[in-house]
Amino acid sequence: MKVAAIGADERVNDEQAWQAVLARDRAFDGRFVTGVLSTGIYCRPSCSARHPRRENVRFFERPDAAEAAGLRACLRCRPGDLARDEEAVARALAALADVEQAPSLPRLAEEVGYSPTHFQRVFKRAVGLSPAEYVRARRIDRAGDALTDGTSVTGAIYEAGYGAASRFYEASRDRLGMSPSAWRDGGRGVTIRWAVVPTTLGAMLVAATDKGVCRLSFDEGHDDLAARFPNAELIEGGDAFASLLADVLGAVEQPGRSQAIPLDVQGTAFQEAVWRELQRIPVGETRSYAQIAAAVGTPGAVRAAGSANGANNVAVLIPCHRVIRSDGNLGGYAYGDAIKRELLRRERKGE
Repeated sequence: MKVAAIGADERVNDEQAWQAVLARDRAFDGRFVTGVLSTGIYCRPSCSARHPRRENVRFFERPDAAEAAGLRACLRCRPGDLARDEEAVARALAALADVEQAPSLPRLAEEVGYSPTHFQRVFKRAVGLSPAEYVRARRIDRAGDALTDGTSVTGAIYEAGYGAASRFYEASRDRLGMSPSAWRDGGRGVTIRWAVVPTTLGAMLVAATDKGVCRLSFDEGHDDLAARFPNAELIEGGDAFASLLADVLGAVEQPGRSQAIPLDVQGTAFQEAVWRELQRIPVGETRSYAQIAAAVGTPGAVRAAGSANGANNVAVLIPCHRVIRSDGNLGGYAYGDAIKRELLRRERKGE
């Protein structure tokens, strides 16, 4: 069982904290600790020990605040290890920042004083990726940075640590829809077909490369698309685009009915993890920012999850509208609350 998690800009109040303790909700670990005044100890929210009486409980934002109040760490859930975990992950991130090949997990874990299995869990919970996955993502990001700075494609690939161009293309295939040179140069060499079509939600812009939809938005047009891809060849409509456009229109008018529309989107490794999690939210259900952050293995990255949600370029198909505030308020939407409210209404009713 999980409690309704708080939103990106909310603090945990005492009632929310108490409900998290009763639910033993791991998503709140690291956000506060539970001080039990009758025993003189403090615990993680998820501690498996018997629940204390509410009148004996006081909540603290960090372990050091609980210790300053005279409490000691629980030996069962070891809440003081949260700070140690953070330090270990920070040391590992520094060690992995510019390496071309990830060190073995046992070696990395030994350097930070953990067992390999435990450190793998700690690192992935904090970062959302395993150490090896993180190194691969960093190499792709370094290549992207070099391309953005104007480095040649070949130079960027080797600068990022790839011994051969084929290795870069293989590694980046699922993360980069457009080719590296197109990424560097505003879509140069890429053909993007587009259309603005009327819907019951208003005028909708749909744009797609040969790989899939790269933009779905409301109240935008050709000029907005050209600003995003200034050097792409923009072609309005066309027979090859008509079938995909019909599928997208159906997904918007009858949300949740179409599950196989190809996408051509790109972001950081964390953003893409968030987007995948958004696509797992069942039709008719919603999640909070904290729940999304916890689901991708980074319960402390609530604001980052909110930012990734807002960076989504394909509305509806990646259903960022299914993320709301924990108090039931919509929490804002790039295309206005009215469209978000209507999408959620349709999904709840199965229209």
